[in-house]
Formats: sequence, C-alpha cells, structure tokens
Amino acid sequence: MRRLAGLLPALLLLGWSGSASPQAGLAGDAPLEIYAESGIEWHRDQQVYIARGNARAVSGDTELRANELRAYYSGSNDGTGEIQRIEALGAVVITSPNGKVYGERGVYDVPGKVMVLTGGNLRLVTAQDTVTARDSLEYWEGKDLAVARGDAEAQRIDPEDGSLNVIRAEVMTASFYDNAGKKDLRVVDAYQSVEILTPCEYVVGDRARYLVPEQIAILTGNVKITRGSNQLNGDEAEVNLKTGISTLKGDRVTGLLVPKGGGDAPANPECEN
Repeated sequence: MRRLAGLLPALLLLGWSGSASPQAGLAGDAPLEIYAESGIEWHRDQQVYIARGNARAVSGDTELRANELRAYYSGSNDGTGEIQRIEALGAVVITSPNGKVYGERGVYDVPGKVMVLTGGNLRLVTAQDTVTARDSLEYWEGKDLAVARGDAEAQRIDPEDGSLNVIRAEVMTASFYDNAGKKDLRVVDAYQSVEILTPCEYVVGDRARYLVPEQIAILTGNVKITRGSNQLNGDEAEVNLKTGISTLKGDRVTGLLVPKGGGDAPANPECEN
C-alpha cells in the first residue's frame, strides 16, 4: 500500500457569518455579493431573503451557485438580524481554491457551523482527489471535521506516477488541523465494510484509521490483505505507507502464500518485489 497521504481532502465548504443583509459578510470579513437572474426577494414576516434563478453568492475566492438561495435570520423585521440558516436548492455547486463540491441541496446551520449537502450525485472534486457519497457530505467547521455518509468513496491520483488509490466504506470522517494558515488532514476514519485498494494491495476490514502525518493505516476486525495470489488474514493490521511493510496481529493470523511463478502474475510489475 503506497502514498495514500491526502486521500480525503478538506471539505471546507463555506463559513457563513454576518448580518442578514445581502451585503453581509460570507466568510470572515470578506464582502458578500449576491446575483440572481429572477431577482432577490425580502420576505419580512418570514424573515428570509430569497435569491431566485441561477443564484450566486460570492465572497472572496469562494462561490456558491444554486437554482435558489435562501437566508433565514432572527431578530427585528427590518432585515438587520443575524443569519441563522442558509439553504441552497437545486444544482448546488460550491467552488473554492480547494476544488468543487456538488449536490442537490445544501443547508448551513450558522450557529452550529455545520454545512450539509444532500441529493443525488454528491461529490467533491480537486486536482488529485474525488470524494463521493450516497446520503450526505458534511463539514463541521467548529470541529474541523468532514463526514461522507453512505457508500462513501475517496479516490486519489498519485502525483508522482499517476497511480490510483481508493478507500471505500459506509461512512468516512476526516479531521483536520491548522498548518500555517491552511487546513491539513490529521486522521481519516472509515467505518463498516472498509476496502482499501492500491496498485499492489487489496485490504478489507471492519474499520480503518489512517494517521496522515505518520502515513500509517490501522485496520481492525476481519482483516484481509491480498497481494496478487497471496492473502494474509488477521484481527488487526498495521500498514506503514512509507516502508510498504504490513504487520498482522491477533489470536489467529493465517496466510496463503503462492510461490513465485504460481497463480496469477501481479497486474503491476512494480508489485512483484
């Protein structure tokens, strides 16, 4: 198993803040610009602003597009209260320097600092990574935590040799830390029916934890490591991505080792050693 560092990229979707006015701040102190082909409505009694028709909200280098945007606020009815919730409805696309996120509906809970995208074709795309999910893509800003739920899959193209690495699970979470002003991955956890595919190995288990700075993957529960025609089974496995050394642990560790020249040849010649 090689080069899975950065496999699940930052789901830094949006950080909404400020007052309910359309000129309010979107992320930090950056000014917010809203565009809509069918106009922007203010529903005073419902305390909501609605932008309809190819609506766009732009702040700095981040843009949110949807068929319709709604900003709900609390406080007085003069339109100057604090925004509580923002909804993006239909053909949602969030574009930032980190990449693009797609969904059919997005909801941002401002006090809770939680963004949730739902609907079909959920995906996050960057230059090297693609993350997809069936049920939802979430970003918990206050916890620096991203969550992909339902048939979650993260694909990464290695920048050095163009090889593909894949993690699949029912649920995946990624925690981040602040590194010189940018968010870097610290830990990726995968739960239920975990599969890890690299150019040389196919690894399965009930749960996996990937320590990104250390480049170590730890799998637990019904672990199987398959490399060509060889297979190792155990209760727990630790895979060092720097050295390529896999260690199985548990009360019963078994293996099927096929002599060189027997069985199928590795699909990748680099995996023969």
